[in-house]
Amino acid sequence: MNTENENAAQVIAQVTAPDENAPVRFDSKIAVLLREDLETWQRLNVTAFLVSGLGTVAPEVVGEPYEDADATPYLPMFRQPVLVFEGTKEVLTAAHGRALSRALPRSLFTSDLFATGNDRDNRAAVRAVGADALDLVGLAVYGPRNAVDKVLKGARMHP
Repeated sequence: MNTENENAAQVIAQVTAPDENAPVRFDSKIAVLLREDLETWQRLNVTAFLVSGLGTVAPEVVGEPYEDADATPYLPMFRQPVLVFEGTKEVLTAAHGRALSRALPRSLFTSDLFATGNDRDNRAAVRAVGADALDLVGLAVYGPRNAVDKVLKGARMHP
């Protein structure tokens, strides 16, 4: 029986890196789904938190470091766009269930995290609630484009 981490590794392995000489096309998708009732500052904060975890479990999403004409180095960033969507609480809950059933690499943000001030308390707040009862305000998923599209069913592109 595969563990969830093994399933996630299999999903990641399905995503192939493009040939260096071929035009850049992505078989994978990085997507963030936000609850539509968030304030602007919350949308930005949640998005930043959600995508921060993806590069740790899917290193292929991170490109090469940058350098300007003066040879000043900069950190690498994602190699592909991050698409941001929004939906109702019900759309977010359904997407969460579909992401879990497909064992896609994912990160989440619950409403409880707005009241904490550090990583330890964030993790404790999530750990205190069962998966079906999480008050989700954001979800990030990564995987094959068609699988991510199915997870996002009912969501719309963020305006």
